[in-house]
Amino acid sequence: MTLLEVRDVHKAFGDLAVLTGMNLEVDLHEVVVLIGASGSGKSTLLRCVNGLEAVDAGLVRIDDIEVTAPDVDLDEVRKRVGIVFQQFNLFPHMSVLDNITLAPRKVLGMRRSDAETAARELLERFGLLAKADDYPDRLSGGQQQRVAIVRALAMKPEVMLFDEVTSALDPLLVGEVLDVIRELKDEGMTIVMATHEMGFAQEVADRVCFLHEGRVLEQGPPAALFGAPEMEQTRAFLARI
Repeated sequence: MTLLEVRDVHKAFGDLAVLTGMNLEVDLHEVVVLIGASGSGKSTLLRCVNGLEAVDAGLVRIDDIEVTAPDVDLDEVRKRVGIVFQQFNLFPHMSVLDNITLAPRKVLGMRRSDAETAARELLERFGLLAKADDYPDRLSGGQQQRVAIVRALAMKPEVMLFDEVTSALDPLLVGEVLDVIRELKDEGMTIVMATHEMGFAQEVADRVCFLHEGRVLEQGPPAALFGAPEMEQTRAFLARI
């Protein structure tokens, strides 16, 4: 079952064309990893899927919601699609618990007690319960990123988007964030992830997509794409990294 469809999407910022006919389909429970050089369109694609950027042309659909429709309810889109960025974007003046419960209370209409119970369960699951009352500046980078993931999961999304979530972390902290993503994969979460962690991509991806000049140039199972890429641009990119 196709859960996410991106069809012939174009997006430019002024004279800079970033997406130039992007096509992608992601099935329910599938983990798709996006690789490619900086500027190839990975982050912009994820932001268009979540409705954070409006496309210039083309279609994005999540299940039965057309994200690119003029009258789309973006709150409804963001109930379905969680996104976590390179930077943690936690509210510094709020505790961990308040960061996590804000959207469920304001968008889903949950009672505070119910939202806090659900948040504590998620925090315990990812080894962060002791940090519930701390503020973000008291957490390590890895802990902050895990809280950002928990905050997205608190909305019970159907799809999780990860945009280079380890790139701002100390190398020693990368593993704890990747462990969370492994667990989500094992539980069947549908994931689209942009990353430069090639070893991790080979381990967790069902399919790897190589983006070049704003479109998917080549895609396939990790063993095929990393082991025997067909396109010269893919081979050149993998040789550089």
